[in-house]
Amino acid sequence: MSLPTGNAGDIVLEGRGLNKRYGRVVALDNADFNLRRNEILAVIGDNGAGKSTLIKALCGAVIPDSGEIRLDGQPVHFKSPMDARNAGIETVYQNLALSPALSIADNMFLGRELRKPGWTGALFRRLDRTRMAKIARDKLSELGLLTIQNINQSVETLSGGQRQGVAVARAAAFGSRVVIMDEPTAALGVKESRRVLELMLDVKKRGLPIVLISHNMPHVFEVADRIHIHRLGKRIAIINPKEFSMSDAVAIMTGAMKPPVEGATGPTQHYQVGEEASQVQ
Repeated sequence: MSLPTGNAGDIVLEGRGLNKRYGRVVALDNADFNLRRNEILAVIGDNGAGKSTLIKALCGAVIPDSGEIRLDGQPVHFKSPMDARNAGIETVYQNLALSPALSIADNMFLGRELRKPGWTGALFRRLDRTRMAKIARDKLSELGLLTIQNINQSVETLSGGQRQGVAVARAAAFGSRVVIMDEPTAALGVKESRRVLELMLDVKKRGLPIVLISHNMPHVFEVADRIHIHRLGKRIAIINPKEFSMSDAVAIMTGAMKPPVEGATGPTQHYQVGEEASQVQ
């Protein structure tokens, strides 16, 4: 089925015909993907639908067997997550990928530490902790994380929401093109989840498009501009959350409702019943 993708010039990150097999298991089956500029694109799908493999392919953690990935219209071939990071794609993983014993500043620059200028940095590889602390503080302040008073305190002393904020701030600081967020509110309470959603909207306002992978449908429908529905290894629909309900999205995701046709502005209202489809008035 052909799906609307928007103008080619609006697309920042795109996947075309991606395939990935693990023996007889088909994780990606000619899957497509596109992320537009200045949007939050939610990716939803049932367990085993292949959405995690899709996202891993886009951020370099998995190399597809075939297909093409384009960044700003140019083909890219990521062989590792570091390749994607160097290209400006930052990922906030569900486990946050933070080192609890290290400070906030150290975690912000983990794997890309700044060296002191001159021979002390070049020869003895001394870290420029003052500059890293200042940049970390500036980035946290930009996102409104003023509850963190000491930039040098260890991450293990922070609340769950504050840790998520550090991970988001790190992604926003170094992600020059795309930020991918994997289940960012899965382990958070109501108040901390609210703050993370606000952080996402703040990052979007700064001009960074976001890919949100989530099972939390109320959160998806609150912040997403479009919703990519993944099923059986491929994208089966892209819907507008203003024109479809959460029930519609779940029905399409599980196969209970037929995916909308191209150009549809609302639910098709065809639900699967056994071998046939019945019309819902």
